[in-house]
Amino acid sequence: MKAPAVNRRGFLRRGLAAAALAWSFTPLAASPAQARAAATLRGTRDLNPEELTIADLQHAFQTGQHTARSIAELYLSRIRQLDKRGPELRAVVEVNPDALAVASALDAERKTRGPRGPLHGVPVLLKDNLDTADRMGTTAGSLALVGVKRLQDAQVVARLRQAGAVLLGKTNLSEWANFRSSRSSSGWSARGGQTRNPYALDRNPSGSSSGSAVAVAANLTCVAIGTETDGSIVSPSSANSIVGIKPTLGLVSQAGIIPIAHSQDTAGPMARTVRDAAILLSAIAEDPTPAGARVDFTRFLDPRGLRGARLGVARRFFGFHERVDRLMARAMDEMKRLGAEIIDPADLPSLAQLGNAEMEVLLHEFKTDLNRYLAALGPATSVRSLTELIAFNERHRALELPYFGQELFLQAETKGSLGSRRYQEALARCRRLTRTEGIDAVMEKHRLDAFIAPTEGPAWPIDLVGGDHNLGGCSTPAAVAGYPHITAPAGYVRGLPVGLSFFGRARSEPLLLKLAYAFEQATRARRAPRFAPAADLAS
Repeated sequence: MKAPAVNRRGFLRRGLAAAALAWSFTPLAASPAQARAAATLRGTRDLNPEELTIADLQHAFQTGQHTARSIAELYLSRIRQLDKRGPELRAVVEVNPDALAVASALDAERKTRGPRGPLHGVPVLLKDNLDTADRMGTTAGSLALVGVKRLQDAQVVARLRQAGAVLLGKTNLSEWANFRSSRSSSGWSARGGQTRNPYALDRNPSGSSSGSAVAVAANLTCVAIGTETDGSIVSPSSANSIVGIKPTLGLVSQAGIIPIAHSQDTAGPMARTVRDAAILLSAIAEDPTPAGARVDFTRFLDPRGLRGARLGVARRFFGFHERVDRLMARAMDEMKRLGAEIIDPADLPSLAQLGNAEMEVLLHEFKTDLNRYLAALGPATSVRSLTELIAFNERHRALELPYFGQELFLQAETKGSLGSRRYQEALARCRRLTRTEGIDAVMEKHRLDAFIAPTEGPAWPIDLVGGDHNLGGCSTPAAVAGYPHITAPAGYVRGLPVGLSFFGRARSEPLLLKLAYAFEQATRARRAPRFAPAADLAS
């Protein structure tokens, strides 16, 4: 929120002091009392919703069993219990002070005019890098933007409001969407502290949409919005046993989202089921035709959708963990049983030539795009450029840089304009190797409908000294190409979730949704988290 008329420095000191409490790292193990409280909450469906879908909520509204306000109250209560107390997930950095008033207004509207659509009255959480023109803040997890009011909603947010969603609050994220340090701990921000994985509280939630993924997995909301540049939707979705959709670049507007790089950034749905993710995508997608015809992505869901599908196994993303490989083998056997033809291998050899081209593009675009975003905030903020942001972090090193640095900021600051030859060559290389000589070429060669691979390995222990050390993942091809990628729960390795990825050509969301839905309906792999203090290494 914008700083009030009172002294700005005084406001900042109060904000930094509050944030200091937020990031202080506490022991990860849940106490027996916390475990009993969580078990009680899980067993009281009437008071604390667990695994409820959008269809469940709409049925409750239609039958009068619940109202939008009562459902919002239930989720807000669950946030207070599980996120702020034990087991202290730290997925939500801020609740919307107007959420209940909005829900009440939507209840009144339902009575007089009927529902706007499937999202009418449904609680949604937003990643803390989506602008909201309300009393909530938008900070990308950074103390530099605490108190800076936005005058306009992000386009994604505006579409959700139009659809009748109840915006419950903002979720924690890896600060600056995990583009500050190569030794960052995913899910940590100076504003929100360290988010924890609800399947094992000593494990990392993956990032950067960490809070959105954890909130959905732990039933702190029905659905949430995340953003991705490379892996930030699909990776935390995999690590938290939920469905995540990274849409085709341009299908969802970038307007009003704190940027990393316009050639890869996109917002996308995060949900517990493929159907709920499809409903959310239908609401936030841009109109595909000049006439403004909206696409209902749920009409592509087919439990027999794997029948006759040709799926290419991207083998280069296997082999990092034998248990993950066995899990994927069982998934492929199931898809064969459902009528899919598995082409194994169907690798992407061009990726080996990518080198540092992606990072070169991201560093150039980050400097240009972030400078433009910050400058547009005008006098609302004293940090109006990457240069000033770097200086802010140095001045507040104890709060902003206690565990890892800002070397990516420093590297980006040295880059030239987007007209530079170095940037243009790197961008062309990325597009050629991931598109025309990558995904498109291999799919054409093998006549594929989609690629499949493990989304990411099991969650790693939280490490604020060494940073992230994930074992592997397949997010890069679709992310760099700007192509769609969907992950769905595939199973568990020692109690830690692993997702199965489907990715393919541009604008192939309908086909990928059909495949993921058929897999989900056949396997029903997702299990709700039980907030274990640590991973079950004996399983």
